Amino acid sequence: MFHIVHRKDQRKGKIASVEFEGESYGAGVSFFLGNLQPGKGPGLHQHPYAETCIVLSGQAAMVVDGEEVIARAGDIVVIGPKTPHRFTATGDERLDMVAIHHTDRFIIEPLGK
Repeated sequence: MFHIVHRKDQRKGKIASVEFEGESYGAGVSFFLGNLQPGKGPGLHQHPYAETCIVLSGQAAMVVDGEEVIARAGDIVVIGPKTPHRFTATGDERLDMVAIHHTDRFIIEPLGK
C-alpha cells in the first residue's frame, strides 16, 4: 500500500504551508511544513507525544520547558511529550522548518502566553 498526496491536495494551515496528518493514510506520523516570515510562530502549547523540529533555513527563537534557545539552519530540536514550548521566526530571512509530530493526528494543547 502507498499514497501520494499531490501538492494540490495538501492541506494548508494558519502558519504552515503544509499540514499533514497521517491518520487517513495509515502513517504513524504527522507534520507541519512551515515557511514563516520573521515575527511569526505559534504561542505556548504542548502535545501528549514527542515533536521533532528540523530547521531547514532561517532561525527560530524557541522557549522549550522554560529555557530560551535559538535553533538555526541544520539544527534538530527534540521536544518530549507534555513539554511546554513555542517558537518565533527571527532574523532577516524566512524560517523553513519541519515539525514532526509522533502521532497520526495533531493534538495541540494551548497554554496561553
